Amino acid sequence: MHPADYDPLSAHPESAAGHSVAQVLRADAAGARAGQDAIAREQAVALEYNGIAHAALLASPLHIEELALGFSFTEGIIESADELRDITVRVTPEGVVADMRIAAARLHALKLRHRKLAGSTGCGLCGVESLAQIRRDLAPLSAPERPWPARAIEQALGELHRRQPLHNLTGATHAAAWADAQGQLIWLYEDVGRHNALDKLIGRLLREPVDRGLGFVVVSSRASFEMVQKTHSAGIRALVAVSAPTSMAIQLADEARMMLAGFARENRYTIYTHPEYLRLDGDAS
Repeated sequence: MHPADYDPLSAHPESAAGHSVAQVLRADAAGARAGQDAIAREQAVALEYNGIAHAALLASPLHIEELALGFSFTEGIIESADELRDITVRVTPEGVVADMRIAAARLHALKLRHRKLAGSTGCGLCGVESLAQIRRDLAPLSAPERPWPARAIEQALGELHRRQPLHNLTGATHAAAWADAQGQLIWLYEDVGRHNALDKLIGRLLREPVDRGLGFVVVSSRASFEMVQKTHSAGIRALVAVSAPTSMAIQLADEARMMLAGFARENRYTIYTHPEYLRLDGDAS
């Protein structure tokens, strides 16, 4: 396997797909001066299933097919990539539309969900009917056969900071990356939304012949309940976040037997759940 997709702009003929340039006035104690600034593009993305409008997201207009597949899977609309038969992405004056064709059984389940909902559906936890629907039944994961070396996390974090071209340009995006057991980043996606970046990554992983349990996810954001649940739904055993976790994220990760780490900064991090997944450098095991 070779590292790929480091640059989220690489699949687009023009880098303007991810950012634009604005004329600005920069001011400081010495005065004001005209200049230019790179601005992360944010666009409405509508997700439709067999002609049924389901969700509207605000996202970076990059890798829409991966976003659509990942969202469909992590939100339980489909149970495997094979159930998403086709995706057509079209640009409209209002934004981007991802028109998906899903298996008949999944469409029937989606229609039942729509009948139960009052109001419009949204992203994340929007559009759930009750508190009981927030958390889905997720089977506990098993620990890796051999603990990962601690240096794998340090390696992944070091690469994460260097592999965010859109963030380096604009300072306005999040990243989600999948690292192998040695900490080498294999795929990385950026988006103005942290959930979107993770869904794009998972959408890519669903199409790759990899054992997702043999690597871990690194995100440039905090670790919320939804981020843990999305990661777990893809069979990924560990989530490492640059910022803090929430209480519900820790609870879910503990019960789901996921390793959750936060406040990750290259050579330091805090492990909140299942530290047995990690082998500290110097251990003989």
